[in-house]
Amino acid sequence: MVTSPRLRTEPDNSTTRLETTPARVTGDGSERGSLPGLSAGRAATITVESVSKWYGDIVAVSDVSFGVAPGVTALLGPNGAGKSTLLKMVAGLVSPSSGRILVAGHPPRGESADYRRLGLVPEQEEIYPFLTGREFVRLNALLQRLPKPDQATDDAIAMVEMGDAAGRPIGGYSKGMRQRIKVAAALVHDPEVLLLDEPLNGMDPVQRVRLIDLMKRLGERGKTVLVSSHVLVEVERFAESILVIVNGKLAAAGDYRTIRDRIDRHDHVIGILTDDPRRLAAVLVADTAIRSVRFDGPDRVIVETNDVRRCARIVPALARDHGIRLRGLQPADESLTSVFAYLTER
Repeated sequence: MVTSPRLRTEPDNSTTRLETTPARVTGDGSERGSLPGLSAGRAATITVESVSKWYGDIVAVSDVSFGVAPGVTALLGPNGAGKSTLLKMVAGLVSPSSGRILVAGHPPRGESADYRRLGLVPEQEEIYPFLTGREFVRLNALLQRLPKPDQATDDAIAMVEMGDAAGRPIGGYSKGMRQRIKVAAALVHDPEVLLLDEPLNGMDPVQRVRLIDLMKRLGERGKTVLVSSHVLVEVERFAESILVIVNGKLAAAGDYRTIRDRIDRHDHVIGILTDDPRRLAAVLVADTAIRSVRFDGPDRVIVETNDVRRCARIVPALARDHGIRLRGLQPADESLTSVFAYLTER
């Protein structure tokens, strides 16, 4: 085990400090042990140990340790929490200021074979608008020196169901289509580890369902899929386990249900788009799960609930029973700062 210097930070009340014991390296280069995020006996494909990253006086990530096993894991936290920095370090694009990261037992920054284990879908638009979707994916196949780049390109495009649009320039794609073609490029070399930074941003409901289904299928095939998100309600649909990052620190890690139970005890604010907000408000206010209802514009109702699961069930049901059309339901506080503050104070 390599001992790395730890960044010194002043104690505060906003996060929970996690201490871990050294992990045991197995014969296949993976690790087992008590790293946060790992269930008992599970081997880690991704190992992050005492990792910090700072830029001058700015601390982006502070003394973070966790392990990620095969399957789908969510890296959950508000915007600016350090999720993108962590993913870049795991991908080998950025070096930690201290600590170490291993992917399948190897540092991610090293030989070309180390990079081939990884596929990265960045949040930024790292695409060329003048290329067609097929050309963009094939370019990555060539960079990976695949023996059959054309076949690999076709297979990756088929996985994201972009065959009909693959011949069109990316500059004419919608945001959701650009996200899907980025996923195809990241999958073209069949990596062992797939890293996705806010991949569902900009996707319509149908596209989101398809990508979530793809992530789950990859996890079932034994791939290690690490997905960042700041939206609690979407994580439930694909993640087996969760790592919660707040202010650059690991606030919680483990089984989805355990963490969700803690989060559910916090009051949630949900925005509901509807064609008839006054009728919907009158129906909802009588339910015990609803603490308060207010209007936000001509077609939006803001609901505060202390039972988010019941609220998610009863809102569509009550709207249907009373003939009220819903157009959307999502967290009203996009940053979710209050929710994460609640979780880390427990």
